[in-house]
Order: sequence, then C-alpha cells, then structure tokens
Amino acid sequence: SSNPYYTSTSPLPSQPWKLGEDESTETQALDMLIHHRCVRHNLFTSKILMASKPFVKPPPFAILPTIPSHTRLFRTKRLIFSSSPSKSISDGHHISLKNPRFSYVSHANITTPEVSSLDSVQMRVLRQKMKELGLDNDLCRPGQYNHMTCPMCKGGDSGEKSLSLFITQDGNSALWTCFRAKCGWRGSTRAFANGKSTYGMMNQIPKVVKQTRQITESSLELEPLCDELLAYFAERMISRETLQRNSVMQRRYYHQVHNKNIVIAFPYRRNGVLVSCKYRDIKKKFWQEIDTEKIFYGLDDIKDASDIIIVEGEMDKLAMEEAGFRNCVSVPDGAPPVVSNKELPSKEQDTKYQYLWNCREYVEKASRIILATDGDTPGQALAEELARRLGRERCWRIRWPKKNDVDHFKDANEVLMYMGADVLKEVVENAELYPIKGLFNFRDYFDEIDAYYHRTLGYEYGASTGWRALDDLYNVVPGELTIVTGVPNSGKSEWIDALICNLNRSAHWKFALCSMENKVREHARKLLEKHMMKPFFDARYGESVERMSVDELEAGKKWLNDTFYLIRCENDCLPNINWVLQLAKAAVLRHGVNGLVIDPYNELDHQRPVSQTETEYVSQMLTKVKRFAQHHSCHVWFVAHPRQMHHWVGSPPNLYDISGSAHFINKCDNGIVIHRNRDPNSGPLDQVQVCVRKVRNKVAGTIGEAFLSYNRVTGEYRDLD
Repeated sequence: SSNPYYTSTSPLPSQPWKLGEDESTETQALDMLIHHRCVRHNLFTSKILMASKPFVKPPPFAILPTIPSHTRLFRTKRLIFSSSPSKSISDGHHISLKNPRFSYVSHANITTPEVSSLDSVQMRVLRQKMKELGLDNDLCRPGQYNHMTCPMCKGGDSGEKSLSLFITQDGNSALWTCFRAKCGWRGSTRAFANGKSTYGMMNQIPKVVKQTRQITESSLELEPLCDELLAYFAERMISRETLQRNSVMQRRYYHQVHNKNIVIAFPYRRNGVLVSCKYRDIKKKFWQEIDTEKIFYGLDDIKDASDIIIVEGEMDKLAMEEAGFRNCVSVPDGAPPVVSNKELPSKEQDTKYQYLWNCREYVEKASRIILATDGDTPGQALAEELARRLGRERCWRIRWPKKNDVDHFKDANEVLMYMGADVLKEVVENAELYPIKGLFNFRDYFDEIDAYYHRTLGYEYGASTGWRALDDLYNVVPGELTIVTGVPNSGKSEWIDALICNLNRSAHWKFALCSMENKVREHARKLLEKHMMKPFFDARYGESVERMSVDELEAGKKWLNDTFYLIRCENDCLPNINWVLQLAKAAVLRHGVNGLVIDPYNELDHQRPVSQTETEYVSQMLTKVKRFAQHHSCHVWFVAHPRQMHHWVGSPPNLYDISGSAHFINKCDNGIVIHRNRDPNSGPLDQVQVCVRKVRNKVAGTIGEAFLSYNRVTGEYRDLD
C-alpha cells in the first residue's frame, strides 16, 4: 500500500532504504536503520502526549512481542523492527502506550551511542542494577530518553508512563525522574565508581527544545457534546449554557480494546484563539495536547479583572460560573503533593508553574486573588505555591464548609452538587485573607479569646503562690517572665525554691532548674527539706527537730526525680543563654515542664560583639527569654543580683539597682525584690519582706509588699498569721 502507516508482508519500499541484491530484505533494512541515522523515523509519531492515556498514530513499522532472532541489530537476540509483521495495522487502530512490552522513546535530538555500548560490561552491570530497582530497561537505548511506567507509583490509577529514564552514551550511568505530581521519584545509579562516565555531567544534559504547535478545533476533530456527556454534566449541576459559553466539547478516538471512546475536551483559549486542549474521561483520567503552551483555563474571563478566582480543575471553574463568578480560571496541571522547601526558581526553571509566567500580564492586574483550591493536602500545597509566586499580600483563601461532623467538602463542584449555588456563592464571598507569616488578624485568635473569657485555658488569674499574703499581689501566669533580685544572703534562691515546691504541691507543676550557684546535692537537700518539712541532717541548724528518715529520703528522691530536671554544664565552660533555652525547650517538649529557673544572671557567659553595648545585649537576651516563655507557655524566673551598693543603709534595693541594665525592669512581666530583716530592733530576724515592684498583668496581681516568716530549719516560708 502507498499509505506509509500500513505494513504488509512484502519487502520494504526502496526509499529511503535502498537494499542490496545480495542481502535479505530484513537484514538490509535493519542495517540501514543503524547507518542512516540522518533519516529520522520515530517509533511513535503522535502529536499528543497524555497524562493518562495517549493518542498515538501507528508507527511506520509494526512492533512485535519479544521473540528470539538472529538479526544483526545491536548484536541482540531480540527482534525490534520487522518488515514482515504478523498482522497489518490500519489507520483507525492505535498502539497503546500501556503495553508492558514496549517503552516510549522520545524525539530528543541526542547523538545515538555506538552499537558496542549495548553489549559492554558496564552496560550489563548497569542494566542489572536498574532491574533491582524495578526499572525495566531491556528496550532502553543509551543516549536517549526512555519513557516507562514508574515502579514506585505504577503510573497511578491510569497506569501512565510517567517515568523518564536517560542512560549515558557510555552505558555507565542512568538518571530517572517520575513526572507524576503525587510521586516525583527520582534518582541515579552507576555501573562502576571509576568508570569513565558522563555521570558528573548528567544534570547538564541538554533539554529538548520543543516547538509550540498550532492547533484548531478541526485539526483536533473536536465536536459538540453528545447527550450522554450533557447528562453527565447535568448530574454535576453544570448547565448547557455554561458549557456552551466555555466551548466545552468532546472528542472521539479509537482504542484497540474498547474500540470507540468519547472524552470531554476543555479548550484552552487566549483572545479566543485555541492554544491547548485538555481531555477527561468519565473515570476522571486527564491528558493534554503535547507541545502546546501552558495557560490558565478560562483565561479570557479574567482579562482586565481586578478580582480573580483560581481553582484546581476545569469542573470547579464551571461550578464557579454556576454560582455567578465568571472571573475564574483553573490551573492546567493539578496540585503538587507537598509544598517545596526550596527557594522560588527562576522563570526558566519554574516548569511546573510555567502557566503563571505565560499569563503574567493577566494576573499582574489583579488586586485580589482568591485561591479556591481543593481542601486536601495537595490542594493546600498548590495554594501555598501560588501564593508564593503571586504575592501573599493580595491573596485570599476559601474555607470549604463541613460535610459532616468530621469531613469538609473538597472543592467548588462538590459544594455546588450537594449544597447548591447559593451556598457556593456565600463561601466565596466569605473568603479570608491568606495568612502571612508574622502578620495576623484578631479573628485568628477568636477561639483563644473565647477560651480566655470562659476561663477554659487554665490559670487565667495565675496559679497561687501558696501564701495568702501574696494572693492579691502576685500570682504565677504561664508564659510570663519574673525577675527576682535582692542583696546577697537575702534568700532569693530559697524563696524561689519554696515557691516552686508550693506550685508542685497545689498545681502539680514540673520545673527545669538552671541553678549554677548550687551543687546538685546541696540543692537537693534544700528542696527535700521544704518538701518533707524536716531537716536533712542532725546538724546545728536542725536544732531539736527530728531528721527525715531513710524511707522519707527515698520517697523524697522519687519526688525530686519526677518533678525537677537539671540544666547543668558539667565541664569548665560557661553556658550562655542560647544553650540554656535550647535545653529548656527540650525539657518542655520531653517532660512537660511548666517553669524554668535561671539562677543567677551573672553565672552565664555574656560575651558580646565589641560594637554592642551591655544595655543592648541585656535587651536582646531578655527578649529571647520572653519569647521562649510565651511560645512554650512556661513561666521563667530569672535571678539577677543588684550592683555593688556602697551607701546601702539596709532598706530593700530597687529593680533599677540590678547590675547590667534598666532593661531588667523594662522587659520583665513581674519584678520582685526579696529582703530579709537584719536589724533586731526593726523586727524579727526570720521576717522576710517580699516587695512586688512590677506587675504587667493586672489580672494576676498588683504592686505592693507582703511579709513572710522564714523557717531556718526546713527552709520553708510561711504566712505570719
């Protein structure tokens, strides 16, 4: 037959291969295929590459299953091309790319390797390694891109050949990538580590420069929708008028198994001109025209629009129109599985979102962009990727309504089908600002404000210190910073220890202790004495009070272990504030501690840049401490000594007397001075004055003074009455 797409059992035509008289037709044809590389005959000549199922025209040579042969093609035992197929193939039947015996070979203009590379040792080793990875590469040739089914995702529900495999010309290296958005498996391997390979240059393999095709409705054989598809759209609440305005059509094609099939065709137009076309079958399998420009679906509907809506699929764009929104477009390629953690690529490298660059003049004019992507994880990832590129400051997002107590509706068409156009319109009109990191609205915190009002958060008024005299002055609120100061030997550390023991007894709080002035055993003794209310030793300070027993000691040790976690630097290095907060964060996350004690400030390493003043350093350090407290809802007590007081006359110091900076009082939420009476003429020597000098949160307390009695034997603090 003169038709080049028909084959027969007769010898091949003399052109373009001229056969010698002394060689067999088949052998000469195969040899000519190797030596006449300038004559480009592609295995598949279709202009369409589908995401799920391709439309392909029959190749100029029939493809047979693998059978033994003694042809000279690449010195192999398999017959790839034949001039004598067992069955002719007509122009109305097509070869499916899903046939597991064959791989799709691209039209890349890459030099074909020498025949001997197919039979090299490293090529055989490389093939074996790829087979162990599940890459069926028997028909893959070096120096070419080969398309096959991905062994990881199996091509999804449609079984598409989404994996592209490239073998270097020397047969020592292979590189592959799966282009399915929900898979993305990629990797590379080598036959030998010391092989002279182009492996190091694999990322520099030139990409094929594709020419954009010009298409028309007639060239694609598009036709109006049949009654069956109109009924399908009607079930999804899409009217005939909407379909006609958007020029939704159909296409018929022939399948080698199912014979005639009809698919939905979504024409992509710019200024009314057909640019591309996307197809969908009833089973929701999609594919697009190859070598066409990527643009938004419905692009002409947002021309000169100040507000635009972007959805994830063509059906959602049609659904939005049913709700009264024509200023809507759909992305052409669906959603990625997750948000990329890389920086935004350049225009040339941003291949996944090339349609944004191609439609840049349209979206640049929009002042408000509503991202109405699907509610699943990929849909939210798509919204984030779009917002990154379009600018979060002009993006809004949609919250799909609840379907039941657990699930939400997934997209616009689902809301239209089950809830109707009015509900979909209301959802769009109630779109909310797209979140920008660091920029919030009070609405984002309404739930927390409600819980605060109804006192369901816990400790809205703060936790009681355990002393009645202090209840009106100072209560412990999670997430706040309290600075404690006082002259040396006034009992600052003892008072904090007594306070945290009370909090554990009443509220079951746990604590991280960074107490650098105390040895561990001495600190344990102080805490145990307050907890057991008995002295640790039979020493002079114990007077006549009975010492705690061994059983009480064991019970106390268990209490210590369950309540406190120590932050200590065991070597001779000085810890800095970053090191302390890092370990405190671990204690919060691992052990659930509610409070952190840093005692004292001057035991930390405070090295700072030469250009930074001490005031600037203290301000920055206290900001870090406050952020830690707020972020982890952990109360922090920071003990700071006053500067040397040359003219001290015995009265309590002020918070402004703290050595280092006035920022100690400026930055803290609460400021407390502990002062012990040292003058017998002024009152009992066991009397301790607690001066509350600053309270930022009036709900938790106020400025004032309280007096407590100190028990030197057990280290307890008690109310005077």
